[in-house]
Amino acid sequence: MKRTLLPLNGLRVLDAAARHLSFTRAADELAVTPAAVGQQIRALEDTLGVVLFRRTSKGLELTPEGERGLDALRAGFLQFEESVRAMQHAQSSGTLTIAAPRDLTERWLLPRLAAYGEANPELRFHLVAADEAIDFTEANLDCAIRFATNSGDCEGVRLGLEQAAWVGEGERICWEGGHDDIRLTVADAGLALDAAIAGLGRARVPHLLAEADPRAVIASTEPARRSYWLLAPLPQWRQKKVRALVAALTG
Repeated sequence: MKRTLLPLNGLRVLDAAARHLSFTRAADELAVTPAAVGQQIRALEDTLGVVLFRRTSKGLELTPEGERGLDALRAGFLQFEESVRAMQHAQSSGTLTIAAPRDLTERWLLPRLAAYGEANPELRFHLVAADEAIDFTEANLDCAIRFATNSGDCEGVRLGLEQAAWVGEGERICWEGGHDDIRLTVADAGLALDAAIAGLGRARVPHLLAEADPRAVIASTEPARRSYWLLAPLPQWRQKKVRALVAALTG
């Protein structure tokens, strides 16, 4: 069965005007002008095909047609409020699901989550290792950290400097695609950093990663095209718990 498109704004105005029996007081409650209230009521009357109010010598009066639907209308608004609270409660659950590259999680993210969790003991964290493309729908993620040129289609903020750091000496250690002339190729930036610290050569790694490792001695830095981004689709980004986490990780 096709659902009727409800004129919710007009019904909200009707509820306020019926409670106050005054367009002026209804306007004050709704933070609009009395003229706007009158326009909404007239539009609602046109849509419903009934007269809802009459002006008498005693003031504004509801018609029998207007009064007949009020109880159901107010019960409906209460159900709307309960629905909104239920959705907000789900969004404000105490669990944060975060995807991040394993090497950055170990060196940079975990210490910060430990401090954040200590200050907010009601929080729970679910960490997902993610080095490639991230599917927010499948993983049911709240937010993610991605090594990328920008935030893509998501809302996001860059973490740290847009720079790469050189660590170690000797032949280059490669992790961003092997070459025939590279002696050592590893799977990710964390392994490249470990290898450079172990004396197996020099590695060009994200500055944030090198800075977070107390064993690393940064020999030099240079601008980088990619960096770490903390990001999420707009609905997740708007969540109170995600905004608080973003502030904690970037503050």
